[in-house]
Formats: sequence, structure tokens, C-alpha cells
Amino acid sequence: MARESHKQVSAFDAKTHLSSLIREVEGGQSFTITRRGSPVARLEPIHDQGGDVRDLLARFRAVRQRIKGDINIRELIDDGRKY
Repeated sequence: MARESHKQVSAFDAKTHLSSLIREVEGGQSFTITRRGSPVARLEPIHDQGGDVRDLLARFRAVRQRIKGDINIRELIDDGRKY
């Protein structure tokens, strides 16, 4: 699903128009809620937690390719357990 850009909305407007914002979020729109011009929260769709396993694996592979050198996951896990 293509994700639309974030729109900004003030906290007052978010409170006043929450029902219509929720309808837009159901349609895929995301909002950044601001207070006095500073971002304080996001209102965005909840994506299916199950997701596509193939997509998840592809993202893990992409992260793995960005890591340089030989990494031993077991050593990292064991090293973390020392603390």
C-alpha cells in the first residue's frame, strides 16, 4: 500500500475534528499533531501485524547486508548476557 505524506494538524484542531481525522486515517492518511508548532504526536493507521513474511525476511536481509565484516550472533548474545 502506498503511504500518503504526513499532514500536520494542531492539537486543538485534532480534538475538534477527531472523527473526521479518524476517517482519513482509515483511508491511509497520517497526521502529525502539533502544539504551538512543535510536533508532539502522530495519528496513523495500524498496519496488519501479521504482515507478509517474505517482506519481513527481505528487510532483515537488507539490514544484514549493511553490516560490514563477520558477525557472530551467538557471541553478541552471550556478550550481552554478561551485563
